[in-house]
Amino acid sequence: MKRARVDYRDGDLVCEGYAAHQTGEALRPAVLVFHAWSGQSDVERAKADELARQGYVGFAVDLYGKGVRGDLLGDNTALMAPLVGDRRLLTRRIHAAVDAAKRLPGVDPERVGAIGYCFGGLCALDLARSGAPGVRAVVSFHGILKGSKDLDPQPIRAEVLVLHGYDDPMAPPCDVVDLCTELTAAGATWELVAYGRTQHAFTFEGAQAPEKGLLYNARAARRAWATATEFLAEALS
Repeated sequence: MKRARVDYRDGDLVCEGYAAHQTGEALRPAVLVFHAWSGQSDVERAKADELARQGYVGFAVDLYGKGVRGDLLGDNTALMAPLVGDRRLLTRRIHAAVDAAKRLPGVDPERVGAIGYCFGGLCALDLARSGAPGVRAVVSFHGILKGSKDLDPQPIRAEVLVLHGYDDPMAPPCDVVDLCTELTAAGATWELVAYGRTQHAFTFEGAQAPEKGLLYNARAARRAWATATEFLAEALS
């Protein structure tokens, strides 16, 4: 396994990604890992390692800038809000990460996937919404689902998988229906898996605040990862 910190830019902002891949000369797909609202952490880097073990180039994205990180268990609204409030800026930041991943050694630029958690789930969906070339598959884990009138509608060419806790207060049923309608109208190939009695952040072991709608669910997390793994393998083969 080879691991490296990778500096890349969005305009004047320097971001620091994390790349992992197995040794070998064959081109392989890249899978970006979009972080939750706290910023890139050991969680996303471990997921990039896991993807590398499956034969991908795993790339943990940095959406906030080098050295800018929040608190895994704290309130990170101040970091996330500027990007959620300006979806064009967020899309530009996402594309900078995709371009950086495509430049990594051993990456097939025509086979790119992305996964994302919470805020990162929104990023994965916005990547699909943007119609970026070479992006074949995106997966949202307990993501924010709302679209935006600021984004110009594009045909969605990437396959989309949404892994959703049905009791997630960050994405109520009306948002789920709106997303499904949006994806269908955009011509996407999409799947939705909803886990009953499952709240927001169900893959994160530190989520232990059910009164706020945040609760780890080991069974849903295990099943969601198995579903995502199969989905990526097929879409990026």
